Amino acid sequence: MSITKFARIVTYLTAPLMVLTLSATAPATAAQRSTAPATSAPRSATPQPAGSATGTWQPPLSTRGRYIVDSAGNRFRLKAANWDGAQGSWNGSGSIDDPADHHAGQDSHGIPLGLDRVPLPQLMSDFRTLGINSVRLPFSNEMIHTTTPVPDAAVTANPALRGETPLQVYDAVVTALTDAGFAVILNNHTNTSRWCCGIDGNERWNSSQSTGQWADDWVFMAGRYAANPRVVGADLYNEVRRDVLDDPNWGLGDAHDWYAAAQLAGDRILTEANPNLLIVVEGINWTGIPVDGFPHDRPTLAPVRTLSHTLVDAHKLVYSAHFYGYTGPHHSGATGIGETSDLRYQDMTRDQLYQVLADQAFYVTTEGKHYTAPVWVSEFGIGAGETGTAARTWFGNITDYFTDHDTDFAYWPLVGWEGHDDWALLRYDGAGHRYGILDGGDWRATAWDHLMNSPGRTGYIAPGTTWRMLATDHGDAVESLRVRAGGDWDSGAYKAVCPDGLRLTGLAHSGGRGLCTDAAAGDLRATGQDRTVVTDERYVPAGGDWASGYTKLQCPAGQFVIGYSRRGERVSAVLCVPARTTPSAAGRTVWFDRSDNRPADAAGDDFAYGAYKGQCAAGEYIAGVAFTTRLGSTPGPAAVLCAPLPS
Repeated sequence: MSITKFARIVTYLTAPLMVLTLSATAPATAAQRSTAPATSAPRSATPQPAGSATGTWQPPLSTRGRYIVDSAGNRFRLKAANWDGAQGSWNGSGSIDDPADHHAGQDSHGIPLGLDRVPLPQLMSDFRTLGINSVRLPFSNEMIHTTTPVPDAAVTANPALRGETPLQVYDAVVTALTDAGFAVILNNHTNTSRWCCGIDGNERWNSSQSTGQWADDWVFMAGRYAANPRVVGADLYNEVRRDVLDDPNWGLGDAHDWYAAAQLAGDRILTEANPNLLIVVEGINWTGIPVDGFPHDRPTLAPVRTLSHTLVDAHKLVYSAHFYGYTGPHHSGATGIGETSDLRYQDMTRDQLYQVLADQAFYVTTEGKHYTAPVWVSEFGIGAGETGTAARTWFGNITDYFTDHDTDFAYWPLVGWEGHDDWALLRYDGAGHRYGILDGGDWRATAWDHLMNSPGRTGYIAPGTTWRMLATDHGDAVESLRVRAGGDWDSGAYKAVCPDGLRLTGLAHSGGRGLCTDAAAGDLRATGQDRTVVTDERYVPAGGDWASGYTKLQCPAGQFVIGYSRRGERVSAVLCVPARTTPSAAGRTVWFDRSDNRPADAAGDDFAYGAYKGQCAAGEYIAGVAFTTRLGSTPGPAAVLCAPLPS
C-alpha cells in the first residue's frame, strides 16, 4: 500500500456519477479465473539454518497471551515487511499491459516485485541484511486460479521461473524465503489482481466471489504449504471496507459480517488444511461515507472489546491493524475534493496519537481478557522522499510507540523499483543495483534502526491463564475438536462448546454468550471421548436442590460443563465431560438473573456486553445450570452451580 491507496476513495463515494463510472471499470481484461486452482505442487522446502537476521526459532508458532511464541515457548516477535506484487498492481483503468496504468508504474505481472531485476539468492541476502525475520506475502484469489504463464520479462533475473504460472512463481518465492530461515505469513490481499483499496471489487472477502469460494481458496492455500513448517500464518483478508452501497460489520450475522467470515475461514484452515498456522484477523478498515456530516469511521479493532474470536485452537489467533500517517481514525486519506475535516494520524500530537493507537488496537494486548491476543501492525510505512514535517514526525512517533510497546510489525513495502516507489525499503534499478534504507542518506533509517534494534521481551514465555468468549448470536460456536468428532449432540439448537483444554466458567442471562478458561487447573478433562448431554434433572442428587423452583441441568458426579445449547433464549441442554481427577460434589449457587454476579477481579472481562452475567471463581468449575420457564420470565440461564476444582 502507498499514499495513493486511499487518495480517490472519497471522490467516488461522494460523486454518484463518478461512482457509476469507476464501478464499471472492473478488471475485465485481467486473466480469467479458471474453475479450479492450479494443481501443480509447490517446490519442496528444506529448512536451512537461519541467518543472523532470522535468528534461531522453531516452528510452529502459537500465542501465549499477547505474545507470539515458537514451539519451545520462546518469544518470536514478528519483525516483518510486505513483499507485494502477487496481489496485483493494475490500477483498474487503461491498459493492463501498460506499466503506466499500474501502481507507481510497476507492473508486477501478478508475482512478487523484483524478480525481473534481482536473483532470489541476492534478495534473500538483502532481506537478511535488513534485519527482518518474517515476510507478509500478499496474493490474490485470481492469482491462485490463473493458468497463463508469466511473461519471461517478469522473471529476467530468475530464468528458472520462465514458463511458470503466477502461483508456481509464488511457490518458488515461498520456498526461497523459508529455506533462508524467514517465517512467511500468507496474506489474501485482493480477490482480483488489481491494486487496492478503493471501490475496486476487492472491498470485502466476498465482493467478487462467495464466502464459500473464498474459504475454499484459503483451505487450498493453507494445505498447499502445510508441509513447509516455516509458513506460519494465514492473514485472512486485507483492509475490509465499504463498497458503494454497504458497510462491512462485526457480528450482525449477514453476508457482510467480517467477524463471522473470519471465524469460518479460520476454523476451516485449522481443521481441514493446517492446524499449525496462526490465524490473522485484521480489523475493519473503513465504514460510512467520508463526508463531513455523514457517519464515517475506521473501526479497526475496536469491536473486539465486546465480540472477540474463539478458534478451535485457543492459541492461534492474532489480530492485526494498519496505520498510515495520511489516514486517521475518521479520515479516509483523501485530499482535495471530498476531504473531511477529521484529523489524520500525522496531525495528532504524540499524546493524541498514542491514545488513539491504544483505543483502536493496542488495548487488545491487555492480559487477562476474553479478547487478549497479539496485535500485529501488518502495514505501516512512509516514503524516502517525504519532506513534510508532520509526516516525518508521525513516523518517528509511531515507531517510538512500537518500540515502547514491543509491537509485532510489518513495513509496507519491502521491494520496489528505483525511481517508481520510494516507499520501499529496498529499491532496485533495471540492472539490479540496490538503493534504499540500507544506503546512506535515507532519512527513515534512524527510526527504522531504533525499531529494529530496540530491546523487547525475549526468551521463554510462561503459559498464563486463557480466557475465551463463546457467542451463539447467529449459530453454533462448537470450538472443541473432540466434541466435533463425536457428532451433533443437540440437533436443531444453537450450541457452544469451549475449545479443548478449557472449561465453561461463565454464562449470560440472555443472548447466549459464555466464557471459557483454564484458570487454576489447566485442562480438567479426562482422556477419552465420554460425554453426557443433560436435558433434565435426573443427575440432581436427592436433597441437592441448589436452585429451588428452577429447572436444574446438573452434570453427573465426577463431570463438569464444557458447553451448552439454546433454542431461542431457552436453555436446551448442557454438555458434561468427565474430569481427570474426581472433583468435589459440593458447590455454591451463583444467581445472575437480576444483576451481574462475577468475581471481584472481573477476570476475562465483559463477555456479554449489556446482559447480566454469572461467573465462577478461578478455582471453581460449573457443575450445573438453572433456568425457569415461568410465564413472563427470561428462559435463559439464571444461576450456575460453582464447585471447587479438585485439589
